Amino acid sequence: MTLLEAIIIAIVEGLTEFLPISSTGHMIITERLLGVESNDFTKLFTVGIQLGAILAVIVLYWKKFVAPLKTGNWQFYFKLFIAVVPALLLGFIFSDKIDALLESALTVAITMIAGGVVLLFIDQFFRKETVTTDEQISYPKALVIGLWQCVAMIPGVSRSAASIIGGMQQQLTRKLAAEFSFFLAVPTMAAATGYKLLKGYQTLSPADLKLFAIGNVVAFVVAVLAIKFFIGFLQKHGFRLFGYYRIIAGIILLVLIATGVIKG
Repeated sequence: MTLLEAIIIAIVEGLTEFLPISSTGHMIITERLLGVESNDFTKLFTVGIQLGAILAVIVLYWKKFVAPLKTGNWQFYFKLFIAVVPALLLGFIFSDKIDALLESALTVAITMIAGGVVLLFIDQFFRKETVTTDEQISYPKALVIGLWQCVAMIPGVSRSAASIIGGMQQQLTRKLAAEFSFFLAVPTMAAATGYKLLKGYQTLSPADLKLFAIGNVVAFVVAVLAIKFFIGFLQKHGFRLFGYYRIIAGIILLVLIATGVIKG
């Protein structure tokens, strides 16, 4: 992997991680189009640069994360823990199968189209918004949102979209559902990234570490901008445009697979 390729992949990660369009799917497509070799380092890099995206959430919502240290009220962290448990358990049990699915561009194409269709109508499904603050999110609601997030273990299914839809199904406002999805991303992605890095860090060379550092910085900066954009856009316009985008992207990917440009 060259420096330019690493920067492009990091930009894609930062842009798509918190938008309901599947960061994993977009990085798979990007790697295939760039012709990046699918080796152990590439797989580790695409997971490792999520640390930059995680840091973006912590920096933007710093007050929320440090508030329990000042108030002694740890309900915020307890709810995140309950919500992340399903993904940790299923991720550990099905880790190898998930890794195998990550190799399938066809799976990504199908799930991107299917997810796009869902997003076209999701705003009409969940119109009742009674939960307006994270203090009002009960433990059962947090658990249900965490279960929704598990759907995103299928490549092409957006973790952000799955958890936001879960939040809306539990009657959270769009803004709160999106923000809780961001908060939930921190332990979820930190666990997944930490697990992969512990398994593969010994194989990293000094040059690899340099790419990791640059990739995380780029992902952080882009993710900060993406989060700020998404919150405002979602409140004004909802999910429909993201649905159209996913459908078009999925169709383009199917065409690329059918013509042999990308291996299915």
